[in-house]
Amino acid sequence: MTSIASPMALPSYAAIREVGPRDGLQNESVVLTTAEKLELIAALRDAGLRQIEVGAFVRPQQVPQMANTAEVFAQLPRHPEVMYCAIAPNLVGAQRAVASRVDLVQVFLSATESHNQSNVNMGIAQSLDQVAEMSLLVRQAGIAFDAVLSVAFGCPFEGHVPVERVLDLCGQLLDLGAGEVTLGDTTGMAHPLLVQQIICAFRERFPRQSLRLHLHSARGAGLANVLAALQLGITTFDSSIGGIGGCPFAPGAPGNLCTEDLTHMLHELGVTTGLDLPALMRAARLLERLLGHEVPGQTIKAGICKHLTG
Repeated sequence: MTSIASPMALPSYAAIREVGPRDGLQNESVVLTTAEKLELIAALRDAGLRQIEVGAFVRPQQVPQMANTAEVFAQLPRHPEVMYCAIAPNLVGAQRAVASRVDLVQVFLSATESHNQSNVNMGIAQSLDQVAEMSLLVRQAGIAFDAVLSVAFGCPFEGHVPVERVLDLCGQLLDLGAGEVTLGDTTGMAHPLLVQQIICAFRERFPRQSLRLHLHSARGAGLANVLAALQLGITTFDSSIGGIGGCPFAPGAPGNLCTEDLTHMLHELGVTTGLDLPALMRAARLLERLLGHEVPGQTIKAGICKHLTG
């Protein structure tokens, strides 16, 4: 069994994928225009973020906040050092993503039947059939293809999710061509011991496979869970500028990890990110102006600790 590291044995670097323009905005009542989204994405890029989740190719009737995703990609200035990602829940979405020349397509699968039906209106077996077709289409187009396993740490409909089921589904996604799997704590049901248990089990099953975490703060444990993952050497995390967002198809889902809060904690721990924290704060303030309300992040309210700005 993989041993749990010393609390001080932390990686020197962690990479953050920004999901605010997709996972953040999809839960907002305000629908941003294409120009407003491009302004926000530019601010995030200027803060040093090198993976940005731009949008989702979903039915606009279901998620109207993502209706202009194709237009955003069409007008988005491309930068060779920045990977612009998109979500595609099915084959039609993947076809639209390929046509929009995204840099990375991510497919969602849930670890429980109930959440998969709620999220993409399909059973898990049907979703896996779609993943096989999507993977072939996307990779033949020369585009990176990854998978996100939602409710991996607990389901709002079914409760506890067996670790073996999580691992089995990860294995199927990898076998179907996913380059990386992200484990999602979709409604903030994870806690540090569970995070470490699942990481250790994943490492035992897939010792050479990288792992990304998408953690939530719905119950206040998000940053504690990041620290627990760091102690086991996990170095890639999703977060959302201002802490906005969540899944609109699951009760209790608000509470994305806040990008500037996460970055502040990592820098305090001596873990570098390549991100400009003051620039992230400016991006969060821009987001507040665009949305017309305060964001839930804490660093924007308390300010950056002075020893991190000197």
